[in-house]
Amino acid sequence: MKKNRKGLMLVLSSPSGAGKTTICKEILKKIKELKLSISYTTRPKRKSEVDGLDYFFISEKKFKELQAKDFFIENAKVFDHLYGTPKNFVEKNLLKGIDVLFDIDWQGAQKLSNFSKTDIVSVFILPPSNKILKERLKKRNEDSLEIVNKRMSKAKSEISHWIEYDYVLINEDLVTCTNEVVAILKAERKKRDRQKFIFSFIEKLLN
Repeated sequence: MKKNRKGLMLVLSSPSGAGKTTICKEILKKIKELKLSISYTTRPKRKSEVDGLDYFFISEKKFKELQAKDFFIENAKVFDHLYGTPKNFVEKNLLKGIDVLFDIDWQGAQKLSNFSKTDIVSVFILPPSNKILKERLKKRNEDSLEIVNKRMSKAKSEISHWIEYDYVLINEDLVTCTNEVVAILKAERKKRDRQKFIFSFIEKLLN
């Protein structure tokens, strides 16, 4: 029996290097009816990234044109580059009952919450320690040492926003942390107010 419900927005945030992007990729392999919201950015593409799969890489001029057309639900400047979430993609999927996964920072999470508080489930991913966070950033080997140091100095500011999230996880082990996020999503899908069909279903049971 088809259970009609509106989709939800599953938001993952963390300081850079804490593993949220890897966790997002693993979740997408495990969960049906879940789509990744691919952000638009003016940041240069890393070697391992694919345009249209990791991000839509565009010029600052093009980004500002889209911004002026109200194309984004939210947009923010991070490390001198612009990032934005496409509105039409998100709205279309939520109405179809498809959940949308977001790999965004705390600024984007706040704006998504303003867009729709009832549809958002937010998870903050923490690194096990500052030392491990720096090691992960260096191991990535796709950013200069200057950028790594910038990201480390910003990590404390980002971590200070943990209190704004529904759930907080420590990513000591990728598999464990991924499974914890999957468990959160499955539980949130079963919340009473998200199961729109349940009211009429119960009425039939009581008649």
